[in-house]
Amino acid sequence: MASRPLEGFTVLDLTNVLAGPFCCHQLAHLGADVIKVEVPGRGDLARQLGADAELNDRLMGVSFLAQNAGKRSITLNLKHDKGKALFKRMAARVDVIVENFRPGIMDRLGVGYETLKPLNPDLIYCAISGFGQDGPMRDLPAYDQIIQGLSGVMSITGSAETAPYRVGYPLCDTIGGLTAAMAVAAAMAGRARNGGCLIDVSMLEATLATMGWVVSNYLIAGIAPTPLGNENFTSAPSGTFEAEDGPLNIAANKQEQYESLCRILRREDLLEHPCYATRDLRKTNRYALKRELETALCAKPARVWARELNAAGVPAGAVFQVPDILAHPQIAERGMFAAFENVPGVGRDIRVARPAVKLDGHPAAVDAPPPRLGEHNEAVYRSFGVEENELAELRAEGVI
Repeated sequence: MASRPLEGFTVLDLTNVLAGPFCCHQLAHLGADVIKVEVPGRGDLARQLGADAELNDRLMGVSFLAQNAGKRSITLNLKHDKGKALFKRMAARVDVIVENFRPGIMDRLGVGYETLKPLNPDLIYCAISGFGQDGPMRDLPAYDQIIQGLSGVMSITGSAETAPYRVGYPLCDTIGGLTAAMAVAAAMAGRARNGGCLIDVSMLEATLATMGWVVSNYLIAGIAPTPLGNENFTSAPSGTFEAEDGPLNIAANKQEQYESLCRILRREDLLEHPCYATRDLRKTNRYALKRELETALCAKPARVWARELNAAGVPAGAVFQVPDILAHPQIAERGMFAAFENVPGVGRDIRVARPAVKLDGHPAAVDAPPPRLGEHNEAVYRSFGVEENELAELRAEGVI
């Protein structure tokens, strides 16, 4: 069993859809007790999202199942005075609150950080938003595609003919969630020295932070990045090439790798060609070099070339479809996917991805499947001192 470094910490997860739930997904797998606080009746919008319409109707959509295993679900109406009071009782005793509402909403509800801090000076409060808690754009709505466009990601994705192009999964939501999880874990580690704190995560800034190479090329060298399709802007030959049966990625970024590549392809003549003698020359003439290499690559399938090139120290790999990599032994045999049998609310077995981390040789894991809406109301609220008669009143009044 993997070590659980965050065991003993309790997190109230008020988040919806992706960035926030993905943050708390990491925390749960690292051992935190994550209590998902959801709107009565409908819960996290992700419960209604995904490719299986029947599961969406059951409020157990695939998008929800993907990142909520191991959490406990309670329902709470924060617009109700009794809901606010109950939330404050809980906030006074937990370690972390994570929310991804638009800035100001928690304050308007009367349960923002400044209200909660006196109740729990050691509280770690993480607010995830599109643009951060201040600045001229703070109140604008933000979804992943909006951030992809504003950050410049779309402007450098695709080729000169196809850009701007959206990355094929919710990149910015995911980066925002990972950034938040890192910050929360760091705050947990430092809390004994520093006390509680307010963490402000901007999805826009989190995305820009991961674009360090292209951003720095502009900030320091004055070179604005441009879309290069599947080419690597730092080197050549490095990109996607056509083999006999489909695309093949090759990253011959070092001189010795380029020389090995030419020898394996039996194109030693390219080593003497004046247009390709140095890295910078190969970058300048990358498309001509690509055509030369593809005359040899078309003789064998991509996976055959990948084996031969990797054996010679030249990084290479076929371009897989998602089902291909999920079935590959490198992924299938390392425990990245958790299997849950006959999941309540789903009615069948499911497999979901765990975070990409191993601790002491074991994958980070949780014991429980994604929860049904409000599944843990009684157990959680009783643990915070709510008696049965009060629970009945809260249910009757629509507070939970």
